[in-house]
Amino acid sequence: MPAFPHSTSSTATAVAVPPALRLPVIETAFPRRLHPYWPRLQEKTRCWLLEKRLMPADKVEEYADGLCYTDLMAGYYVGAPDDVLQAIADYSAWFFVWDDRHDRDIVHRRPAAWRRLRLQLHEALDAPAGHLYHRDPLVGGFADSVARLYSFQGQRWNARFARHFHAVIEAYDREFENRTSETVPTVEEYLELRRLTFAHWIWTDLLEPSARVELPDVVRKHPGYRRAALLSQEFAAWYNDLCSLPKEIAGDEVHNLGISLIHHEGLTLEEAIKEVRRRVEECVSDFLVAEEEALRFAGTLADGTVRGRELSVAVEAIVGNMRNWFSTVYWFHHESGRYMVDNWDDRSTPPYVDNEAAGEQ
Repeated sequence: MPAFPHSTSSTATAVAVPPALRLPVIETAFPRRLHPYWPRLQEKTRCWLLEKRLMPADKVEEYADGLCYTDLMAGYYVGAPDDVLQAIADYSAWFFVWDDRHDRDIVHRRPAAWRRLRLQLHEALDAPAGHLYHRDPLVGGFADSVARLYSFQGQRWNARFARHFHAVIEAYDREFENRTSETVPTVEEYLELRRLTFAHWIWTDLLEPSARVELPDVVRKHPGYRRAALLSQEFAAWYNDLCSLPKEIAGDEVHNLGISLIHHEGLTLEEAIKEVRRRVEECVSDFLVAEEEALRFAGTLADGTVRGRELSVAVEAIVGNMRNWFSTVYWFHHESGRYMVDNWDDRSTPPYVDNEAAGEQ
């Protein structure tokens, strides 16, 4: 069965996208792409989840494929070497499991369990080899995926990745505190926090091993390149907020752009949905401008040297994958069982989590 049976065509889709969430520009101007390794990727990530005990066998059997975690990565890091894509997909699957544990620790009021996990993840990030067999599967799985990612690049890239993910862990801690104290961040506070909890710069960092390159700072910090990268990630984070706003309001969540707009700007639910959608659509139009600038910049890198040509080709490939993020994120939200809350027996408890055991290892 193909990975994307519904919407590989830009003209028709069998996926029922609600009108409030439908973005015709994505369906027509951002065609979906898929890494040819995808079928094997799905199989191996399923086995990895079992091997690392990140999900119970019955949950893996029933839910893993339908969650579409590997579809998301195979539609983003197109062109990556198979082993790089596999490491990224396993890490991504781990990230979703970690996000679920974080949520369950909040719901079940387990601050000590969360603090312990937070410290262990910081330690494993700095020294993954020493945590491969940790008794908490979440720590061991993280160490395994990070060690593999570190093997593809040099020390400078590894240090940058670690710095970026240390910040993500701390952002999750701030979210833990906000949710347990029922504190709704202001719009600006939320936008800053969201860039970290969504791991904007982690997913951008991983574009480099996918393109078999480590970019120098002068390339990564170029305004066109950086803006294209940021807009692709902002789209993903805010579209996620748009899709999840009604259920998160129902679940007394505090972290959603729409909730911050309602709480601090006095918008109604309908007005908040309209404003989040406006920002999402603006991300798309602004990206199209930034994409052109980034591609022009890529062209200037081809200065007649071998290194210049390599950088030019790599940046073109990376910007192409930034574009891929729009379509893969869009369809992921309408195909993954992670967002089909109307099909859950209990809308507050995802059926694919080990609700009782989470955080108790």
